[in-house]
Amino acid sequence: MSSFQHLKYSVVLLLVVVFVPALVSAQNQNQNTNPVASRVMGQVDFKGVLKSDKESGVWVDGQYVGYVKELKGDKKVLLLPGEHEISIRQAGYLNETQKVVVEPGKIALVTVRLEKDPNAVYSKVTSQVKLDVTPDRAAVFLDGAYAGSVSDFKGLGKAMLIPPGKHTIKIDLAGYRPFITEINLLPGQKFTLKTDLVEGSILQADPSIKSN
Repeated sequence: MSSFQHLKYSVVLLLVVVFVPALVSAQNQNQNTNPVASRVMGQVDFKGVLKSDKESGVWVDGQYVGYVKELKGDKKVLLLPGEHEISIRQAGYLNETQKVVVEPGKIALVTVRLEKDPNAVYSKVTSQVKLDVTPDRAAVFLDGAYAGSVSDFKGLGKAMLIPPGKHTIKIDLAGYRPFITEINLLPGQKFTLKTDLVEGSILQADPSIKSN
């Protein structure tokens, strides 16, 4: 090996030795960011007992955050330490509201087990409304009452069964502008509602997803 080739090899080796520790240090620094944040914030996990519980909507301090079974991973609920009000809602069931104390760096578990609403009335004759809406985690309100998330009524074999006649459907999600429409259904009619929510400010959130 010539002296020039030996010098070139030594320079490359030196760069590798210097660069790799720097990369590892940067990775460790990034990894240390989340633990610090997790020690400041507290986490709330949700566990649904039945299928209906897992599909129930979740409100935290009066703000809709999603439905039970999706609130994990990149959608996990992180909150500032202190007392927070958690409300769980599902059509045909009684609302469940409770106070949860969130501790720094700790996980509070909320087990969801809703009770059926004894006053709920179901029509023997129904029409079907399917939703083809993006994003599919948005909340759906039928005549002002929470009915579920878009994902509950989107896809093969899924539909909202409602009495024939005039109804108001509202689809809403924080960070998007609410979509509201009125429909008039005939008995047994199958109707598909298709739309994409328009992005907007959290300040434009409709009272339906941020009210107590």
